[in-house]
Amino acid sequence: MTSIKDVIHELEKLAPLDYQESYDNAGLLVGSSNTKITGVLFTLDVTEQVIEEAIEKNCNLIVAHHPIIFKGLKKLNGKNYVERTVIKAIKNDVAIYATHTNLDHVTKGVNWQIGNRLGLQNLKVLVPKKQWLTKLAFFVPIENTQKVLDALFTAGAGNIGNYEQCGFRTEGTGTFLPGDSANPVVGSKGQLEEVREHRAEVMFPSYLESKIVSTLKKTHPYEEVAYYLTALENENQEVGAGAVGDLANPMPTEDFLGFLKKQMNAGVVKHTEPVSKSIQRVAICGGAGSFLLQDAIRAQADVFVTADYKYHEFFDAENRIMICDIGHYESEVFTKNLLYNYLSGKFSNFALCLSEVNTNPVRYFV
Repeated sequence: MTSIKDVIHELEKLAPLDYQESYDNAGLLVGSSNTKITGVLFTLDVTEQVIEEAIEKNCNLIVAHHPIIFKGLKKLNGKNYVERTVIKAIKNDVAIYATHTNLDHVTKGVNWQIGNRLGLQNLKVLVPKKQWLTKLAFFVPIENTQKVLDALFTAGAGNIGNYEQCGFRTEGTGTFLPGDSANPVVGSKGQLEEVREHRAEVMFPSYLESKIVSTLKKTHPYEEVAYYLTALENENQEVGAGAVGDLANPMPTEDFLGFLKKQMNAGVVKHTEPVSKSIQRVAICGGAGSFLLQDAIRAQADVFVTADYKYHEFFDAENRIMICDIGHYESEVFTKNLLYNYLSGKFSNFALCLSEVNTNPVRYFV
């Protein structure tokens, strides 16, 4: 039978935990990863009602976007909704997993879900992350180069944007003198050896370092592998905050506002004064995104769609861009559909369910 750790493995292929912000608390929050799964319920938030829904639908794993345990718990007395929710989950053997800012930061994540609902084309990360890439350089006998590279590519190295198996190699002569305790694959103890070798280089996401180095050592023919790792300042174009893309055709601003409200099922769209008669380039950030305003302006977006804008922050538009606040819940609720669709087809021996509970604490009187 499938266990929780099997589902977690698939979820972290999409959004590795290493991509979460330092303040975040994504991951398995309640339960054991070894528990056999009876069903998975997808939700934006976890509340007592959601736990009850999971029990009713025989789902012993809840996958949420927002972590129910965020600031840490010092007591479990049931004095607030967080404590009561966690207690109810534990009592009923319901595990809770959260994929939060790590899912915000990946392509095909939260912002891509918004972009797809708005029909945006040429979507790309608005602010790519730096220092999340590492370069591996190693030396290998020419006849073994391809075998080692193939293994590294399979382990996750060599992907750059829409290209796979990216690397570089140069040919040269390697020298080594095996000591008395050595067990050389090539050459003999006490004799200087020269070998025609490749110096090969590949890039990979930094969080894969342990896996990449282990794969190199496992597939390399030498007893001692000569290699080095370099942290790169390069931006990782596949990981970062926000997204920006284009409507297929310019849309009159008033029509866009109606379209945005309908597509995101927003109760209301709060916005600044329009700066142009039409909208084509759209910057987006699910949840609270005011920190990305200047980046949206630099990207020459006509509008910045996000949530949780404060009154005085709206002034920062300064007639250079239109800010649209659609609400936190509205900007991220469809994340549960994203996760449901991602896991559909990967498992067939238990049910996947979309939560029907409206966890939005905000109501609109219209």
